[in-house]
Amino acid sequence: MSRIGRMPVMIPNGVNVEIKGTNVRVKGPKGEMVRTFPANLDISVDDGKILVQRPSDESMYRALHGMTRALINNMVVGVSAGFQRILEVNGVGYRSELNGKNLVLNVGYSHPVVVEPPEGISFEVEARTRQIKVLGYDKEQVGQVAANIRSIRPPEPYQGKGIKYLEEKIRRKAGKAGKV
Repeated sequence: MSRIGRMPVMIPNGVNVEIKGTNVRVKGPKGEMVRTFPANLDISVDDGKILVQRPSDESMYRALHGMTRALINNMVVGVSAGFQRILEVNGVGYRSELNGKNLVLNVGYSHPVVVEPPEGISFEVEARTRQIKVLGYDKEQVGQVAANIRSIRPPEPYQGKGIKYLEEKIRRKAGKAGKV
């Protein structure tokens, strides 16, 4: 039995969960999410917990069991607490700022790069620490927007300039051997 799929998902206060057939709707203070899951899995709400059960031990159901539980847990955590991803801007003259809701990046191009947040995503910029926070209630969307921002100027291995995740380690290269 899947260790992840077997664990119940606790429903915090202020979060409503509706299950209609294969659709799961989770509504909380941060937002509302709807997702359709495979029809063969049994998803039920029981005593403030969401339980996911599979019909048999076939490999397809075993694969879907833990993933379904993890997706439901991400929905519940997202609408109650939300998710964030922190990026760091490194480089001389590189900076980021907010212009209304839009993120404006000056990262070595001849023009500033403007990033418009999709619905459900917001940005916070700390100028002193040169950090960008991507905030939202959908974990997949937060990660994808952070990856898109990082791809504007990925970190390079010689001087470490670029946009990187906060926890990311950049492997540095020595550069030219003849330079002293």
